[in-house]
Amino acid sequence: MIFKQAQFETYCKSPDLNIKGVLVYGSNVGLVSEYSNKLAKTVTQDLNDPFTCVSLDWSEIKNDKGLLVSEYSAQSLMAARRVIILKDVDNDLTQVLQSFIETSPSDTLLVMCGSSNLNSRSSLVTYCSNEKFLGAIACYEDREKDISTSVKQILAEQQITYTRDAFELLCSRMSNDRKSNINEIDKLITYVGTKKHFEADDVRNIVFDASVSMIDDLCFYTFSGLKLKALHAVQNLINEGVEETAIIRGLNRHVNMLLSTKALIEDGFTSSDAIKKVLSKKLFYRYDMGATQASAWSKDRLFDVSSLLYKAEKDCKTTNFPNVEILNYLILTLVSAAAKQLKPYP
Repeated sequence: MIFKQAQFETYCKSPDLNIKGVLVYGSNVGLVSEYSNKLAKTVTQDLNDPFTCVSLDWSEIKNDKGLLVSEYSAQSLMAARRVIILKDVDNDLTQVLQSFIETSPSDTLLVMCGSSNLNSRSSLVTYCSNEKFLGAIACYEDREKDISTSVKQILAEQQITYTRDAFELLCSRMSNDRKSNINEIDKLITYVGTKKHFEADDVRNIVFDASVSMIDDLCFYTFSGLKLKALHAVQNLINEGVEETAIIRGLNRHVNMLLSTKALIEDGFTSSDAIKKVLSKKLFYRYDMGATQASAWSKDRLFDVSSLLYKAEKDCKTTNFPNVEILNYLILTLVSAAAKQLKPYP
């Protein structure tokens, strides 16, 4: 079954013993770790207890699959329920699970931590999502609401107070990975010390502004002719389950941003001043790259790109050609065009 957030929290409070294993996967490494530990602690609070908790690395035992089967079937010497934390799992685990876990009489809980290449289309994810005795929960980038909720929870647990503007600033500086956010919040808590209270200036002094958008990254890499970075960014988006058409629309928004910047340049603004009026302040570190792109790409070429993007989105919806292939070809075409118009941004 697929665990949504509410279902996951319910399970952790009152575990269903009919669930033999749960797959935790996604690009949010910090959240994968947090959820895996939370699941394991539904069995034992001491994850260092060798009688009740075993940690294995799938990459090290996949050539000896019988080890997993025997470990899962083993009984605790203390007659207690056991948990196995299996790290870095991939699709090779699917057939192994199918061969034993449903019929096993063991009440051991198998917590599977997915490798970075797993996504909603992976066979292991599909198997765990479709079986009643297994579960799967995705850990993708925290969205704005998730970030606010998780930050508030961490601060409440540490009994830290704050001003409203300080909290809003802190949330705006959070990244989409919870592990990174926890590290930044820990720095802030250490900084305020026994005062147990922080204000906006404390956040400005201590917390690194790590807010990023992967689609924005892809757009800037693509329109600057950075082939390897662009291909890596698009693969990360696909791995996270982002629809190809959503990525294409993101590219189209970037084109519109460049056209708006060029309009301001025609009105007498410098490229540097124009980009600052159009681009979000959160992307201040892209001002130079954006100004360079706005100067290098002509309006006619940008209109041509808009037509190309429209065609690509239409092809995704109306042809049988794989959407991933359409998107990759589009990115390579745009990168090649960018490389001809400007020296790739360092």
